[in-house]
Amino acid sequence: MLTREELQEKFASGVRFLDGATGSNLQKAGMPRGCCTEKWILENPQALISLQQSYRDAGSQILYAPTFQAQPIALERVGLAEDTEQINEQLVRLTRSACPECLVAGNLTTLAAFTDSFDEGNFDLLVENYRRQIKGLLAGGADLLAAETLMYPLEAEAILTAAELEGAEAVLYTFTMQSDGSLFSGRDAGAVLRELEDAGAAAVGFNCVAADMMTPYLVSKLRRSVRGPLIAKPNAGIPVIGADNLPHYPMEPEEFGDILAQCRNMGATVFGGCCGTDPRFIAAVKERLG
Repeated sequence: MLTREELQEKFASGVRFLDGATGSNLQKAGMPRGCCTEKWILENPQALISLQQSYRDAGSQILYAPTFQAQPIALERVGLAEDTEQINEQLVRLTRSACPECLVAGNLTTLAAFTDSFDEGNFDLLVENYRRQIKGLLAGGADLLAAETLMYPLEAEAILTAAELEGAEAVLYTFTMQSDGSLFSGRDAGAVLRELEDAGAAAVGFNCVAADMMTPYLVSKLRRSVRGPLIAKPNAGIPVIGADNLPHYPMEPEEFGDILAQCRNMGATVFGGCCGTDPRFIAAVKERLG
């Protein structure tokens, strides 16, 4: 596990490209809708290996292990809560085996779908869920942790606490947020990201925000508060629900690359893709940013 300073040194020396979407691309490779993603991957590892190797070839330097919802409170729905640590460890090792030359991030996310409220009354529950997941991620040899699609500051605080208890220093935090720079909980995103930096975050920013003409201005607004590495990991535009009842993202890789180049000009320093993206999008971003 890297220290915070070691990860920031890597960013400063040119590590800037994350990967893109995982779940939607695995569905294209045959993963059924509604299944337990983590379980399916362990039963069909080649699908993930091929995807991550494609991201590496496109220019990704940091790959997110597919542990997005591998917390016990989420795994309980499929009867796998007791295997939390083992599942996270195996998925990190699988990503490492696919691309040993890349950094591997243990991926964590919001628990909004599994808890009724986010207040101090359930803080200990959040910490315990994230702590068990982090134990498995570290056992698997993760280089860093990446907490993404967060919605509430309390989630980030719980991850920060869990990471500190487990001795994990290098942690990225990205929130889904609105184009005016506010979180969906109502807080100003810049202020929350600054607080996380002050508390020890290695880098902060946003993901799961539609890439459009407003995205670079969101970066500009966040940069007024954020002093360190700033992450831009947007979606491929605003989705449209198709006849198959699935979201379809309209943006092409070249347009996506242009928008992230503008984000760089506004102060973003670490780049990737979220919903609707694939290795072609990372290749377009790398080509535009050089």
